Amino acid sequence: MPILEFRNVDKTYNKTTKALTNISFSVEEGEFVTIIGPSGSGKSTILRLINRLVDTTRGSIAFDGHDVNKANKSEIRRIRKKTGMIFQHYNLVDRLSVIENVLHGRLGYKSVVAGSAGIYTEKEKENAFEIISKLGLTQEAYKRCDQLSGGQKQRVGIARSIMQEPRLILCDEPIASLDPSSSKVIMDHLSNINTSMKITCILNLHQVEVALKYSKRIIGLTSGQIVYDGSPAFLSKEKIYEIYKSNEGELITDVG
Repeated sequence: MPILEFRNVDKTYNKTTKALTNISFSVEEGEFVTIIGPSGSGKSTILRLINRLVDTTRGSIAFDGHDVNKANKSEIRRIRKKTGMIFQHYNLVDRLSVIENVLHGRLGYKSVVAGSAGIYTEKEKENAFEIISKLGLTQEAYKRCDQLSGGQKQRVGIARSIMQEPRLILCDEPIASLDPSSSKVIMDHLSNINTSMKITCILNLHQVEVALKYSKRIIGLTSGQIVYDGSPAFLSKEKIYEIYKSNEGELITDVG
C-alpha cells in the first residue's frame, strides 16, 4: 500500500483562485520524489495539503493509513509528527542554539507543559547530538542559529526533521536561498537520509538540473495540473518547455 495517495484533488483559494485541478498520484515508501514547475503552479499547495496546513476543495488524500481530509485534531497531530517539514527560509528560532532547535523536533511527542519547559530525556539529547554530528554541525551545536550561514541553518532544519522520526520528509524549495556549493551539501544529505534511513522524501524544486541529478521520480506541474510523472531519464527538453513555458536557459541551475 502506498504511504501517500492523492485522488482527484482540487484546491481553490478564496472560492476563485484555482491552485490544483484533479491531482492524482501515489508515493511508495522509500521513494525520492521531486515536484517541479514554475512559481504558482501548485507545488507548495501539495505539500501543505499533506500535513493539513490547508484543506482540499475536492478529492481525497491518504497518508500512512490516515484519511487526511477527515482527520480530527488528534489525528492531525499524529500525521504531523510523521511528516517532517523543511522550509526555504529555515523556520528556526534564531535566538536559540542549534541543539535547542534540533530538540524541537520532539515537541510533537511532548505534553504542553514538558514542551514549554524544554524537558527532554537523556536519550533524546544523545540522539540529537548524534544527528548533529552526522550533518557536520558538532562545532556549531551551542551556537545561536542567527550566527550560522544559510547552508548551516538548513542542515539544522534537516536535523530537527529527523528528530521527529518521520515516515515522510517534505521539503519546500530547500535550496532556493543557497549558493551552489551549499545546495550540493543539502541535496547530498537529503539523498543520503533517503537511502540510509529509508525515509520517503518529497521535494519542491525550481532547479531542473538538480531534480534530474538526485530524483528517482519527477512530477511536473503546470497551472495546477500534472503534465509529467515518471523517471528523470524520460523527462525530455520538450516536456520541460511544456512544464515551464519558458526557455532552457531559465530552467537549468546546476549544483556542481
